Parts: sequence; C-alpha cells; structure tokens
Amino acid sequence: MYTLICGSIAYDTIMVFHDHFKNHILPENIHILNVAFLVPDMRREFGGCAGNIAYNLQMIGGSPLIMATVGDDHQPYGHRLKKLNLIQTHIRHVENTFSAQAFIMTDLADNQITAFHPGAMNFSHQNHVDDAKDIELGIVAPDGRDGMIQHASEFYESGIPFIFDPGQGLPMFNGEELLNFINKADYITVNDYEGQLLQERTGRTLKELAKLVKGLVVTKGSQGSVIFYSGKQIEIPCVQSDVQVDPTGCGDAYRAGLLYGIANEMDWQNTGQLGSLMGALKIAERGGQNHNFSSDEIDQHYFEAFGSRIL
Repeated sequence: MYTLICGSIAYDTIMVFHDHFKNHILPENIHILNVAFLVPDMRREFGGCAGNIAYNLQMIGGSPLIMATVGDDHQPYGHRLKKLNLIQTHIRHVENTFSAQAFIMTDLADNQITAFHPGAMNFSHQNHVDDAKDIELGIVAPDGRDGMIQHASEFYESGIPFIFDPGQGLPMFNGEELLNFINKADYITVNDYEGQLLQERTGRTLKELAKLVKGLVVTKGSQGSVIFYSGKQIEIPCVQSDVQVDPTGCGDAYRAGLLYGIANEMDWQNTGQLGSLMGALKIAERGGQNHNFSSDEIDQHYFEAFGSRIL
C-alpha cells in the first residue's frame, strides 16, 4: 500500500550576493528601481513539497507515490527520481511549460529576494487521485489552486484519509474554502504563521478546528510543535541539531514523519517526535534533499533523542 503525495515538483535556484542589498537600493528612487546584482555563487536544488516529502518518507521506510505536474525541463529531476527508485507513474509532463521553480537571491545579511514561477504546477488538476491504486493515505500539499481543491475532494469521495497541508498556498483560499478543505480532511498540518492565518480566515480557533479532524499539528520551528487531538493537546520538543545550516525543507521532512506515523498507527507522541527528528536531520544540510540516512540510522537517532526505538 502507498501514501499518495499530491503537491509540487520544483527547482530552487539559490544565488548569493556578496554584499548588502541596502547598499545598492536607494529608498528615494525605489519608484524607478533598475539594479543588477553580481552573484558569484549559485546552486540549483531539487525541491517542491511533493518531492521533498517523498524523499524523506522513503528514507524512513515508507512507500511514497508522487502525484505532480512538471514541464519540459523535468529531465534532470526525473533522472534523480529514477536513481532514488521513486515511482514516477503519476508525474505528468505538461508540454510547453517549465516546472515550478523559485529563484532566490540572498545577501550577506540573509535578506532574500525571491521570484516564484508556478509553471506546470498550475495544471495539477489534470491528475486524478483515482488514477493511483493501492492508496491507504494521502496528503494535499501546496500545489496549483484547482489541483488542491480537486484532490481533496477526490480523496474524500474515495474514502482515503488525508492530511491537508496548505503551506504557502494558504493565502489562495478564503475562509469558506479552507473550511471546505478541513471538513473533508482527516488531519491538518500548518506552521505557526499559517496557523494564525488559518484562524483569521476561518474565524475559528485552532482548538475549534481540531474538533473537525482526527489531529491538527502546528510546527513552531525551534520551539517544537503542538498536536491537538481528541480534545487533548500535547507539546512535542524540538530535536536540537549540532549544526543548523538551512531550514529549507524542514517542514516537509516533519510531514514525512507524520505520514509514516499515521500509516503505521503510531500514537501521536511518537509520531510528532519522529517528525521533529526528521526536521532536525534535514536542517544540517543545504537544500531539501541533500541529507541522507538509512532507516536504521534514523532509528538510532530517535533512540538517542527520546530513549526508545521506533522503526
């Protein structure tokens, strides 16, 4: 049985400007801005929520199945997925488009200027949940707006439990639309900021929203996470990493831990702790998919962090 991961496949191009933006942008002339930055350092990372979650879930020992749309530039990513033995059956090529991609320029003060091109992601509704077989669990992660709405409905109509993970796509939806997602979903996961926005848009508190699902998870970065379920609330500590290099993809790594725990009927304490550990293992490497551990190594790290075995 598989876990179907509906979300984006994307490239992240990161460039480093060896100075400060403030030294080259004149506030009084912002209305006629015309500036170029020399970026000697550049790297291209494999990313996208679906790609990152699947990468981490397989690392733990799960069985991910990606459902995403990609463009004419997908070949390098496709080659990588093949090497990783990640199934590409439900990754649809949309001709005459680019894959989703972010262009991120960072200065020496860690200020960022980002441009995001959704590309083929806007055609995610061309994929259908029913096309995938032997699915026991799913997740609707950030993707094209129409695709997210459609996939949530298809999971619900098929009776397949799923996580609603709006992520950076949350601002695309109004309160009524978000409640419609939640009423179909079995689980919700958001970060602290998204949790605040979710409350504002729906007009309901997290505790009220948690009553509509089996579990609601709020991640808080270095402050750990909180899980609401069955009228209860538990605090999950953050697993400290010796090296903190890049938080990109930590949320996706955490979500892989959630999916593994739910699929294997683990209790919420252990599920949350596994998610926390996965985020900590990821943060020590740049990019969303450059950390690499065997399931035995993950189990050992879990033992060192929490004093018990899990895998």
